[in-house]
Amino acid sequence: MTLHTVYAFPSTDSLSEGLNDYVERLSREAINSHGKFTVAVSGGSLPKLLSKNLASNNAVDFSKWHLFFADERCVALDHADSNYLEVKNQLLSKLGGKLPDANVHTINPSLVSDPEKSAQDYEQQLKNVFGSDSTPAFDLLLLGMGPDGHTCSLFPGHPLLEEKKKWVAPIFDSPKPPKERITLTFPVVNNAKNVAFVTAGEGKQDMVKQIQEQPELNLPCQRVQPKSGNACWFIDEAAGKKLSKVQKYKL
Repeated sequence: MTLHTVYAFPSTDSLSEGLNDYVERLSREAINSHGKFTVAVSGGSLPKLLSKNLASNNAVDFSKWHLFFADERCVALDHADSNYLEVKNQLLSKLGGKLPDANVHTINPSLVSDPEKSAQDYEQQLKNVFGSDSTPAFDLLLLGMGPDGHTCSLFPGHPLLEEKKKWVAPIFDSPKPPKERITLTFPVVNNAKNVAFVTAGEGKQDMVKQIQEQPELNLPCQRVQPKSGNACWFIDEAAGKKLSKVQKYKL
């Protein structure tokens, strides 16, 4: 198991600045390479950390973005538990339409009562953008870390960790409410060109240390091992206080 590179920042403000630089660079490279930037984001604190500087960065061509969600709760788009709503409030609402609505790929609100159909519909949305011949290769996945080491809606000990065929899977028994969700699976996660975990705060110290220094735990975050891509962590010094080794981020 390859350990991920960890970039620690003195504060959440400087973390947001570094993350902004990173996303701007990857967006520019992807658009120059193949005309679009495909990115999937998680919920939690990530949208707030991401949006602090990104929304006002005029160097980012949001019109070429395709924004997906690494996982989503099976709730209405305006529900308090919706990952989309958090991203909308923190980022999309500040962009003034720079990122076209058609390029924001949400869960189908008419299917949220049926996680199986929701997952199938979301997989079709992936196929519409990436094609159906091969596993999607996102330019960037921006992921969070749960207190139990989960990422996306891939939880420790859950059968979905072993899913090999589906790109998007339903989950009916999430140990963290709400129970019904859809999530990208490891075949997609580990086919990404770049993966960045983003987390901050003293409450994350112990789990960050376990993930980085105890690979034998085989936690979901540790199982993020892109086949031919890069994986890294953006954390603040509070979250990384117990780590024995971190690096300063350089664009």
